[in-house]
Amino acid sequence: MIDLFLKGGPIMYPLLACSVAALTVIIERTIFWLVEDRRRNQALVNEVLSLAETGNWETVRTKIRGSRDFVIRILVAGILHREFSMAKAMETAASDELDRMRRHLPILDTIITVSPLLGIFGTVIGIILSFEMLGSAGIEEPQAVTVGIAQALITTASGLGIAILSLFPFNYFNSRVEKAARIIEKYATSLEIVYEALAQGPRAPRRGDISHEG
Repeated sequence: MIDLFLKGGPIMYPLLACSVAALTVIIERTIFWLVEDRRRNQALVNEVLSLAETGNWETVRTKIRGSRDFVIRILVAGILHREFSMAKAMETAASDELDRMRRHLPILDTIITVSPLLGIFGTVIGIILSFEMLGSAGIEEPQAVTVGIAQALITTASGLGIAILSLFPFNYFNSRVEKAARIIEKYATSLEIVYEALAQGPRAPRRGDISHEG
């Protein structure tokens, strides 16, 4: 493996840096989502919405103390600012949470794009050097040229390998962010509906709702 790396030429060093950066991001994001999954508390989210239906805000405050569920944090932001703008408060909190979930993903996206380009760049340089060897050695030694081209293709293979292996976790992490955004929207909308119904109070009977006898 080391011999193959050295044969690839100087472009293998930035490719190595890309692979290390990609692996670091993948490990960090994997740990992040494992922790977030452990922090989720669906039962508490449902309980908060049930308590919000009765306007029992003090009980809500007691229940959510110590919770690190990202949905709970967003609902709490809305509840704390319910007298001003619940929707805007939850929108701001949701934006912060989604930014936290997308952290470092642009690095992975850049590596997926740059790695194949670096590989092709290394191959082009290798082919140029091979043709220079052909010009100096002549047609009598074609094996020198073919060996040089084979070595030049190592960078392309390495760049494509890094990009392909990074693409799968990148798409997975993006899908997790999109799923979290849908969950946030679902429960934030539910809280808004509950609060609006609570603020309006019992609906006064309309004239058409009352039947007259006789």
